[in-house]
Amino acid sequence: MNSGELFGQIVLVIFLVVIVVFVIVVLFRSIRIIPQANAGVVERLGKYRKTLMPGLNILVPFIDRVRPLIDMREQVVSFPPQPVITEDNLVVSIDTVVFFQVTDARAATYEIANYLGAVEQLTTTTLRNVVGSLNLEEALTSRDTINGKLRVVLDESTGKWGVRVGRVELKAIDPPVSIQDSMEKQMRAERDRRAQILTAEGTKQAAILQAEGSRQASILEAEGEAQAAVLRANGEAQAIETVFGAIHAGDPDPKLLAYQYLQMLPKIAEQPSNKLWIIPTELTEALKGITSGFMTGRGPTPPTPPTV
Repeated sequence: MNSGELFGQIVLVIFLVVIVVFVIVVLFRSIRIIPQANAGVVERLGKYRKTLMPGLNILVPFIDRVRPLIDMREQVVSFPPQPVITEDNLVVSIDTVVFFQVTDARAATYEIANYLGAVEQLTTTTLRNVVGSLNLEEALTSRDTINGKLRVVLDESTGKWGVRVGRVELKAIDPPVSIQDSMEKQMRAERDRRAQILTAEGTKQAAILQAEGSRQASILEAEGEAQAAVLRANGEAQAIETVFGAIHAGDPDPKLLAYQYLQMLPKIAEQPSNKLWIIPTELTEALKGITSGFMTGRGPTPPTPPTV
């Protein structure tokens, strides 16, 4: 084999290698695999051609060019604190969190140069417009209202960019330090006032319950005493009725009654408060009866001698 034939073979081998490499490169550039939840914009000779969906896609090599892939998932972006002036001329610092999702890869690529920066700037300006119409107290207590207004405005403005704003949240609203001190003092005073009111209400309720209990106890005690007096009176009446019944049934004579009177006299005299007591007329009549009884037992009374 001479040198000419050897050179020809070497050139043929190099040509075949170049052909193989070219074929591999062509195949590599004509096949593009797009991951899930991503989208690719294809440009043919600098003009929009189509949007590649997840999976295997075939391209025309050296003619079609795929721009950087766009994430189609919902994204969460936290923007740095922004100074906002309220209606009562107070500067507050507000942190915002925006939840958005790219719904049209072509619009997000060609309708806006930087949709993320545009969303941030639009959020800042809209936030200042919304909060600027509220005072500090309304801004602190109306987060849901502010969130709703921000979402509506952002969604309307970003729709043509192929971006959908799903939710906007105010992460923090920080008023000035002096206002924070005043608010803390106000809250402490309000808590102290509520505590005093609750203490007074508790004392009042306790006094009312105690008075009500005392009244109920007095009523029950009076009712008990009344019932006891009625029962005592009924018992005494029954006892008197029984005694009088027994007396009438026994039919005592005046001598027996006089004897009972005499037995009761020492008991009456034993009372320390009885310094003066009166003998009833019935007692004198009973004594006469006793005396006549004693005289009857001794015989006739001798006649009284005549007085000269």
